[in-house]
Amino acid sequence: MFLSVFDMFKVGIGPSSSHTMGPMVAAARFLDMLRAAPFTAHGLKASLHGSLAFTGAGHATDRATILGLAGFLPDTYDEAKAEAALTAINADKEVINDGLPNLRFDPAADLIFDYDTRLTGHANGMRLQATDAQGDIILSQVFYSIGGGFVLTEEELASGAATEEGAPVAYPFKSANEMMEMSAQSGKTIAQMKEANELSRRPRADLEAGLTRLWDVMNDCIDRGLARDGILPGGLSVKRRAKNIHEKLLAERGMNLNAPHTINDWMSVYAMAVNEENAAGGQVVTAPTNGAAGVVPATIRYYLDHVPGASIGRVPEFLLTAAAIGGLVKFNASISGAEAGCQAEVGSAAAMAAAGLTAVLGGTTEQIENAAEIALEHHLGMTCDPVRGLVQVPCIERNGLGAIKAVSAASLSMRGDGTHLVPLDAAIETMRQTGADMSEKYKETSLGGLAVNIPNC
Repeated sequence: MFLSVFDMFKVGIGPSSSHTMGPMVAAARFLDMLRAAPFTAHGLKASLHGSLAFTGAGHATDRATILGLAGFLPDTYDEAKAEAALTAINADKEVINDGLPNLRFDPAADLIFDYDTRLTGHANGMRLQATDAQGDIILSQVFYSIGGGFVLTEEELASGAATEEGAPVAYPFKSANEMMEMSAQSGKTIAQMKEANELSRRPRADLEAGLTRLWDVMNDCIDRGLARDGILPGGLSVKRRAKNIHEKLLAERGMNLNAPHTINDWMSVYAMAVNEENAAGGQVVTAPTNGAAGVVPATIRYYLDHVPGASIGRVPEFLLTAAAIGGLVKFNASISGAEAGCQAEVGSAAAMAAAGLTAVLGGTTEQIENAAEIALEHHLGMTCDPVRGLVQVPCIERNGLGAIKAVSAASLSMRGDGTHLVPLDAAIETMRQTGADMSEKYKETSLGGLAVNIPNC
C-alpha cells in the first residue's frame, strides 16, 4: 500500500479539504473531460449533495466549485485573480478556460444545493454536467470528495480505487503490524522505510524539496495566524484569538512564577493560528485535512521551539513518519469528517503528530506505534458538528487540544518500552466501526450536536 507523503500533506486553501479543495479539484477534472470529449459544450451545471449541500455554504463549497470550473486549483490558488474571476462570472454568466469555448454558467441558477437527493457512494457527493446549445445534457459525471482533498469519480470509487495498493514499493505495509514487522526485519525506521517508498516514485532532490516546502508553508501559516487579529468571516462573529494569546505568552516569558501547564497554551496557540488562517480561507497544508490542519504543524513548532536539542533537520523525519501513520488510517478507515466524524480528522491528525514527535525524540518503532494508538484511542467517538457549517466552532480550539493530546501521547509512549494492550490496528478498525455506526447528524451535516444547540444567527 502506497500513499505518498504529498498525498497526506497537500498545499491548498481553507476552509476545508473535502468541501473546498475537493470540489475545486473535481471541477478541474471535469474540464479535462470536456477537453477530451468529441463534442462541443455550451454550458455547465453543478449540484451538491449530502454533506456538501448541508454545510457547503459555510465551507465555501459553492465558491470553490465555481472557481474550479473557471480553472483554479488549490496548490496554485491566487486570491486576487480568484476574486476578479468571480466578479466576471457573476456579471457575464460564463466561464472562460483554455482549450474550451466560453461556457454559459450562471451561479445563481446553475449551481444547486440539493438537500434531498443523496448520492450513495459517499457523504460528500457532487454532480457536474455539460449542456449543448439547446440546454440538453451531453456529459454528466458524479464525483466524491472522500476527505483530505482526495477526489474520485463514481466509477473509480465503485472499482475500489480508494483502496488500491498501487505499484510495488520496497516496504508495502498496509497495517501497523506489517509496518512493525518490516521495520524489525529490515532494521530501518518507519521514516526510512517511507523514504525508500517515496524514492521509488520521485528523485531524492524532489522529495527533499517537497518536504522543505511543506514545512515552510506550515510554518508560514502559523506565523501569519499569530500576527493577525479581527473577526473571521461567516457570520458567527468569531474573533481571532491566537495573536492576543501569543502576545501574552511572550510577555510572560522569563517570569519565575509561570505554571508548568502554560506549555499547553503554546501548543494550542500554534494550532489555533493555523486554523484561524484556514477559517479565513488562507493557505494551509492538509494534515491530513484542513479541518485538522493545525495539529501536526503545532506539534512540530512545539518540538522546534520548546524541546532542548531539537533540530530542524529532523522535520522531514517527522513528516515521513506522520504520513506513514496517516496512510494506514486512510487506507483502513477514513480521514473524512463527513464519513466518520471528527475522530477521523483531528483524531487521525493527533495520531500522526504523536508518531512524528516520538520519532524525532528518538523513539523506537514500537514506541511510535504506541504513541499513535494512544492519540487515536482518546479521540474515538468524536463527532463533527460545526456550528453553521463553518470550520470555526468547535474546530479551531479542537486542533489545539489535538496537539496537546499528541504531545502527551508521545511522552507517555517514551516512558514505556512500546508494549501495550491495544494495537494501533485495533484502534483504527474501532474508529472505522464507530464512524459507520455514528448518526449522520453528527458527521459534518450540522444537523446535530453543538451545531443545533448554539445560537448561530
